[in-house]
Amino acid sequence: MKNLTKSLFMFCCISLLFTACKTKTAATDVKANYPDWAKNAVIYEVNVRQYTPEGTFKAFEANLPRLKELGVDILWIMPINPIGMKDRKFPEGSKTSLGSYYSVKDYKGINPEFGTEADFKTLVTKAHELGFKVIIDWVANHSSRDNAWITEHPDWYMKDSTGKILAPFDWTDVAKLNYANKDMRAAMIDAMKYWVSNCDIDGFRCDVAGEVPVDFWDTARVELEKLKPMFMLAENEDHAELCKKAFDMNYAWGMHSVMHNVAQGKDSVNQIIRQVMKVDSLMPKNAMQMNFVTNHDENSWNGTVTEKFGDGGKAFAVLTYTLPGMPLIYSGQEAGLNKRLRFFTKDTISWTNLELVPFYQALNKLKHSNEALYNPPFGGTFEKIKNTEPTKVLSFLRAKGDTKVLVIVNLSASAVSVAVKGDIINGIYKDAFTGVETKVEKKEPMNIEAWGYKVLEGK
Repeated sequence: MKNLTKSLFMFCCISLLFTACKTKTAATDVKANYPDWAKNAVIYEVNVRQYTPEGTFKAFEANLPRLKELGVDILWIMPINPIGMKDRKFPEGSKTSLGSYYSVKDYKGINPEFGTEADFKTLVTKAHELGFKVIIDWVANHSSRDNAWITEHPDWYMKDSTGKILAPFDWTDVAKLNYANKDMRAAMIDAMKYWVSNCDIDGFRCDVAGEVPVDFWDTARVELEKLKPMFMLAENEDHAELCKKAFDMNYAWGMHSVMHNVAQGKDSVNQIIRQVMKVDSLMPKNAMQMNFVTNHDENSWNGTVTEKFGDGGKAFAVLTYTLPGMPLIYSGQEAGLNKRLRFFTKDTISWTNLELVPFYQALNKLKHSNEALYNPPFGGTFEKIKNTEPTKVLSFLRAKGDTKVLVIVNLSASAVSVAVKGDIINGIYKDAFTGVETKVEKKEPMNIEAWGYKVLEGK
């Protein structure tokens, strides 16, 4: 009977959580780890190798004014360090390879493929002059197999019972570092500080952050903050404790997976709401998740936006901006990138199709201007709004003070006539994409095309 009572209690708690479908009120007394400039920011991932025909810092630099017009704020630059030669991976059937960005030969060096340290420093300076913040990809879990540390400090690496240096997972081109070694930890933090001191970067995106001990990241954050305010992104979702002190943001892999399943007809629309509630219950209130429809891993290994979301690419992109969290744009996403970029060789992005630019400009403007969509903990509450097409349409309200955003997204391949329910939504709204004012009342249907969306600002 005791166990039955406990089970019933847990069931009721979970049921209440998902039937309420409302996030906790944004806590104005909760201080975020991250600097103020990140509270309504959009992050943009820069793949230097594939961005231009030259594949250099200088060539990418010419794109800064365009990205300023696009409206992004944080430039996440994929690894800038020299790439190892030993055991370098090659594309299947190829005899040439530029290697993996994530096989670091020198933590204080620059990949000559991209230019010089002076070139990188100039890039950061010019980005700052235009109002961008710059973070770099950091690979702390492993180094290349010809990194000088291997010969100079073999005890800095993990080894098997025979003394052979281990590779993490099946990544045979890299060697796993040993975080039981205090000297290695100190050297890693010193290398991170090098780029802050020498090039004035604003933070780090940390590769496979969950494979590195939390206490290392906590210490690194304290040391880095002595130099300047930092923004820290963890490539991780499983360990929320990473975001208690060290990191400001992790990956919304769970939401990405749910959105993909909804697009493929494998999950119900309501599963998106359940994922929002799950994240709200697990994440520290001073941190956030990064929402995305694509990134370098997804694009190269799992499929393009079109492959994963079909005709619903824009609809799901809208969700990455309007659900709680910070939206990501990957290199070429705003140009309708519709091919899997090769990872180990040159494969330049085509910039001939810029039809999506106004779409992302409108979303970026909305993200910057409407406090209801600010990043946690500054943004508004999230509340599911019922509608007359619950199997096809997702509708919710983000609200903070007098500002609110009503989002209605048709996540199906057929047009719908749908009405939202509840007095809370009644009012005059402005369409974020057209600027047209619309009166919204419960039970009054609106027509939405297949994979269409309404993003409406109200007061």
